[in-house]
Amino acid sequence: MQKKILFVDDEPGIRKVVGITLKDCGYEVLEAANGDEGLDLFRREKPPIVITDIRMPGMDGLELLRAIKTESPETEVILVTGHGDMDVAIEGLRLDACDFISKPVGPELLEISLKRAEEKITLRERMREYTENLEVLVREQADKLVNIERRNIAQQAVDGMSQLIGGLSGEVEGDLGLLNALPCMISIQDPEQRIISANSAYLERMELSVGDPGYSIYPIHSRGGQDSPVARTLLTGRGVRSQEGVFGPDDALCAVTVHTAPIRSATGQIDLVLELIVESSEIQRLQDELRTSRHRYQQLFDDAPCYITVVDRHLRLQAANRRYRQEFAFEPGKMCYQAYSNNARPCFGCPTLKTFEDGQSHRSELTVRGKTGDPVNVVVWTAPIRNAAGEIEAVMEMATDITEFIRMQDHLASLGMLIASLSHGIKGLLTALDAGVYKMNSGFNTGDQEKVQAGWSKVTELVARIRTMVLDILFYAKKRELQLREIPASQLVEHVVEAVRPKAEECGVDFRTEISPSLGNFRVDEVVLAAAVVNILDNAVDACKESKKQGCFVEFRARPDASGVFFEVEDNGSGMTEETLSRLFTVFFSTKGSRGTGLGLFIAKKAVDQHGGRIGAVSELEQGSVFRIWIPR
Repeated sequence: MQKKILFVDDEPGIRKVVGITLKDCGYEVLEAANGDEGLDLFRREKPPIVITDIRMPGMDGLELLRAIKTESPETEVILVTGHGDMDVAIEGLRLDACDFISKPVGPELLEISLKRAEEKITLRERMREYTENLEVLVREQADKLVNIERRNIAQQAVDGMSQLIGGLSGEVEGDLGLLNALPCMISIQDPEQRIISANSAYLERMELSVGDPGYSIYPIHSRGGQDSPVARTLLTGRGVRSQEGVFGPDDALCAVTVHTAPIRSATGQIDLVLELIVESSEIQRLQDELRTSRHRYQQLFDDAPCYITVVDRHLRLQAANRRYRQEFAFEPGKMCYQAYSNNARPCFGCPTLKTFEDGQSHRSELTVRGKTGDPVNVVVWTAPIRNAAGEIEAVMEMATDITEFIRMQDHLASLGMLIASLSHGIKGLLTALDAGVYKMNSGFNTGDQEKVQAGWSKVTELVARIRTMVLDILFYAKKRELQLREIPASQLVEHVVEAVRPKAEECGVDFRTEISPSLGNFRVDEVVLAAAVVNILDNAVDACKESKKQGCFVEFRARPDASGVFFEVEDNGSGMTEETLSRLFTVFFSTKGSRGTGLGLFIAKKAVDQHGGRIGAVSELEQGSVFRIWIPR
C-alpha cells in the first residue's frame, strides 16, 4: 500500500513538477493550493508526511505547521523556502519542523528530506513497539507474582472460612465438597475431637474416616488428644498456628503447618473446630517459587534499559528501578516532578494524571534533569496498575532517553540549514571569482599590469573566503576529539602572528604585538586553538577594514599567569552594539551578511570551552572591541 503525502503550494506549476517526483518515489500524492485547503485535506486523510511552501496567501506555511503539530505531533512537516526565508526556516525548526529545502526543489534534496522524515517515523514506531513490549513483559511478570502471593496467603483466610462453615455446621456430615479443590487438608472436629467432616485430600492423605479421632495423626496421639492443635483451640477459644509432625500412609513422619479456628454457635459457644493442614514441603515450594518470581521480577524491573518508576495518585514516588536511581535523586514519597525536574508543580500535560483519569496508557516527551543537572530528553509512557477490584492504585512510568536522537536531529537540521546558506554564499563568491579571473585575463591580454595585479588580489581574497567557509562547516559538522600535547605557548603565538600579519598589511591595518617573553608551556591542541585565535584576529582586521578609519590598528597581546595564559585582541574598528555583543557566540549569527557563515566565533568559543578555558568580549559602537581568552596550563 502506498504511503500518503500532502504537498501544499500556491503555484500550480510547482505542484505539478514536485508531484511527479513524489509519485516516482512511491507516494500517493495529495495536493492543496493553500494552507486552509491543506489543513482540511490533512484532517480527512491523515498523511504521515506534509510538504508545504512557507510563503502562501491566507494561511502561510508556519501557521499550517502549528495547526498540524497541535493536532498530530507525530506528523513530519517539511518546509519549502525561497530566497531570504532563512529566519522563517529557523522559526519553523523551532516549531518542530522535520526539515526544510530551498527552491527550486531538486529531486536529490527532496529525496534526502523524505528519507530523513521516514527514518524519524520508523524510529518512533520502533520506540513505541519496544516500550509496549516492555510493558507487556512487566505486566505478565506482575500478574504471576500476584497469583503466587494469593496462593501463599490463602492460609490466612481460615478465620473467614470458619465463619462461613460455621453457618453450615448443621449440614457438614460427610466430606467437604466445597473445599475439595483446595491444595491443603481440611477437617472439622467436634469438642471430642472426632472428625465430623473432611475434604478428600485429608481423608486420602491421612487414611481416616468420618468419626475417627482427629488427634490420631500426631505422634503418641498427643497424649490422648490433650496436646493436639484442636485441643488447644478448645481450651483457649482462639485460633492456633503451629508446626507439627504427622504420620502419613506409609507411617513416615512429615512436617506440617497446622492452622485451627473455632466455629461458634449463635450463643457464642464453640461447637466445632476447623483444622487446616499444609505440608511444609508445599509451603517451602510456594515460598521458593514466590522468592524466585520476586527475584525475576526485580531483575526485569532493574535491568530494563529505561527509567521505570511507580507513582501513586498524589504523584509520589513509590518505587524505581536501578537505572532511574543511578540517574535521578530517588526518595520514596518524593514528588515525581521534583525528582525529575526539580519543579514546584506537575509537568504540563502530565501523562500520569491522564492515566489516573481515564485508565489508558499515555505518551509524552519531556526535558528533565538528572543528578548532574544536565538536561535529558525523554519520551514517557504510562500504564495503570490495578488492584484486585480493578481500581487504579498506581501508575507505572517508563521513560526512554532520546537525548542523543534529539541532538542528532537538531544537528542535522542545523547542518542542512548551514549547507543551504553555504551554497548561496559560495555561489556568490564563485560569480565574483569569475569576474576577478576575467579582469586578470583582460590585463594579460592588454599588458595592463595594474589590472593583472588587481584581478589576482581579488582571486586570492575570494579563494581565502571560500576556504574559510569550507573549514567552518567541517569544524561544525564533524565532532573532533582534542589531540592534546605540551608545547611552548610562544610557538602557538608565532604561528598565529604569521597567519594574520599578511592580511592586516594587505588591508592597511597596523598590526601590533605585545608578547611576554616568559609565556611557558601549556597542554593544548595547537591546530584547534590556533584556528580559534586566528578567527578572532581576522574578525578584528575586518572590523578595521569596515570602519575605514585613518590609523586603524589591531593589537595582539599574550601574557602568563600562575595557572594559564591570557590572550587579548584589541582593535579600534567599527565596534558592536549591545544586542550584537549578546549574540556574539550564537551559532549562525553573523554581521557580515553573505560574506560570513555565522560559525567562526561559535567554533572559537567551542574550542576554548573544550580546553577548559574562558572567552569574553567588550565593545562599543565605532570605538572598537577587546576579546580576552584564558587557557589553563
